[in-house]
Amino acid sequence: MARPRMQLSATVLGAPDPRVLGAFYADLLAWTVVKNEPVWVMIRPPSGGPGLSFQYEADYVRPVWPTVTGEQRMMSHLDIAVDDLDAGVAWACEHGATVADHQPQPHVRVMLDPAGHPFCLFERPG
Repeated sequence: MARPRMQLSATVLGAPDPRVLGAFYADLLAWTVVKNEPVWVMIRPPSGGPGLSFQYEADYVRPVWPTVTGEQRMMSHLDIAVDDLDAGVAWACEHGATVADHQPQPHVRVMLDPAGHPFCLFERPG
């Protein structure tokens, strides 16, 4: 069987309120909200390409960072390149993120979005 054409469309994050989380990431990344429903929000970069989507989960449990045995773990996280790490952290916090207490690397900042999903900011090389 020949492999059918496949292309990544989006990464999907569960959320107790997809509209809040979608607005957070749209503001953070300067992306566009292309679908905004109570249970499903989609955002896309202005230049095109894969985006992010957020789905409602009635039984959503915030992940714990760092990992704790027996607690909800993150399933994935986003890596976001910034030109200036301190400015990126300040921008993210201004839009609703918090800096995680545990920081395992000096050149990366682990942040928590409004739903508790960890994401990492790191300085773009060169």
